[in-house]
Amino acid sequence: MSVLVGLLIAIGSLIGGFAAMGGHVAVLWQPWELVIILGTAIGTYFVANPMKTVTDTGAAVMEAMRNTTPSQAHYFEVLGVLYALMRELRNKGRAEIEQHIETPYESALFAAYPSVLADAQLTTFICDYFRLIIVGKAQAHEVEALLDEEIGSQVQDRLKPYYALGTVSEALPALGIVAAVLGVIKAMGAIDQSPALLGGFIGAALVGTFAGIFFSYGVIGPISLKIKAVREKQLRVYIVVKQTLLAFINGAAPQVALEYGRKVISAAERPSIDEVEDKTISGAGQRAAPANDRAQKEAA
Repeated sequence: MSVLVGLLIAIGSLIGGFAAMGGHVAVLWQPWELVIILGTAIGTYFVANPMKTVTDTGAAVMEAMRNTTPSQAHYFEVLGVLYALMRELRNKGRAEIEQHIETPYESALFAAYPSVLADAQLTTFICDYFRLIIVGKAQAHEVEALLDEEIGSQVQDRLKPYYALGTVSEALPALGIVAAVLGVIKAMGAIDQSPALLGGFIGAALVGTFAGIFFSYGVIGPISLKIKAVREKQLRVYIVVKQTLLAFINGAAPQVALEYGRKVISAAERPSIDEVEDKTISGAGQRAAPANDRAQKEAA
């Protein structure tokens, strides 16, 4: 919503200011200039990027529009499932936890945390590293290096739309000049016409330069930055998992390990220690009980 509001303010201020200066707003409507600029930008975008990046860009733009970032409730569920798994491993051992990490979508424990289970990539990430912990042969520094490598790979993948749109944003002013040059060529072809007609052609050409710069710095650039901010917030969940697991591997109790994870949550969404105690640690058994009851009924 903030993206749409911002764009409306920007466009309204631009057109309103132009009209207030006595400009004729209708002159700015040059659809073929827009076809040249935006069409060329879209075409070169397809040339420069694999189809996976192109489709992910559409998803990233929608996420930016909706500000799809982890809420505090989602962080509670992430911390909750980590605590439940660490508690199972600490109190019941390897056999009990294997059933959860091998088949998380059939696990009563994971069922108590639906927002985590709905994110297949995050679920796989959590299960993979608990599997490493169960094996018990990997050292903490080895697990940390592997975590950093995987998270770094995810950062590169998730931010591809940002870098790709950033390149388009940088190219748009030049494409605006291309459209303007074509407009001037058209005007030169009508040099023998009346000054009024010739002035209209030159004005249309200059709109191309204006449109390229505006779309670069007023639309595509800000949207790409919003995508970066949203995607980085989404990746923050993986840092929470990383810090929690590393603390647990190094011998911290599950309650203490959660505090390591809580500390890396952004201040705007970070819950207090008491809230984590109430909604994850104290509530873990209460949340797991109904899930266990459902699992037993389904098995029956």
